[in-house]
Amino acid sequence: MTDPTKNATPPDPATLERLKQGMQAAWSAGDFGQVAKYTAAEGELFISRLPIRAGMDVVDVACGTGNLAIPAARIGARVTGVDIAENLLVQGRARAAAENLNVTFQYGDAEQLAFPDASFDVVVTMYGAMFAPRPEVVARELARVVRPGGLIAMANWTPEGFVGKSFAVTARIAPPPVDLPKPVLWGMENIVKERFAAVGCSVETHRRMVHFKYPFPPAQVVEFFRQYFGPTQVAYSRLDDAGKAAMTRELEKLWTDHHDGPEGHSHVQAEYLEVRATKPK
Repeated sequence: MTDPTKNATPPDPATLERLKQGMQAAWSAGDFGQVAKYTAAEGELFISRLPIRAGMDVVDVACGTGNLAIPAARIGARVTGVDIAENLLVQGRARAAAENLNVTFQYGDAEQLAFPDASFDVVVTMYGAMFAPRPEVVARELARVVRPGGLIAMANWTPEGFVGKSFAVTARIAPPPVDLPKPVLWGMENIVKERFAAVGCSVETHRRMVHFKYPFPPAQVVEFFRQYFGPTQVAYSRLDDAGKAAMTRELEKLWTDHHDGPEGHSHVQAEYLEVRATKPK
């Protein structure tokens, strides 16, 4: 499948600025750190599979609270984490300080990284850079800041997986104000290969599963995300009472239908695409 966004008309500067402000507000809302705790172990596994060694320069793009930056720093890498949400950077700094780790957390936009060309040996991003509005710009920036022969490693939710299905529910009931490329297109092998081929990188992909294990039933999981996950908060804010009830009902059903754990809990397998793009030497 050819990337459906390849020839899309880019947003004008004013619209793009509004989009950026809206995304920053959405990811700053709630407390994503509460959500990130449930994928921290998968972040450690993701880093453990990469050829990161002590002394390497690593950047975690759209780092959140540091689920990749922290384990990379434990290896002894010099790590920089960038994100558009300052409240998440504050939490990342606290996590690094608690372990006396060498991580610099700073504001950064995946579409305009504030680093010179070829600054890093490895670029990583987990469920992060996939949400930036212009995927072709993201691919170009990730490739620009990695050194020749270096690695770009992404973890991107797939359209067919549980998270992709939940995004589809939200988009149908509370459509975003601007029609943007779907983030889950980053989770399609052909499209991600096409995007990186355009910037001269070769790509390998592997489908992985993360096992969500929430110690409370589906109704509480939906409320948990409504309270702590900024994009869910924003989606609900666009709905009237009937719309809120409909989205809650469908999301609870999704969690119930995919549950594979003990009664009173919410255990779900969620698929993502692990992407490894290599920049030529």
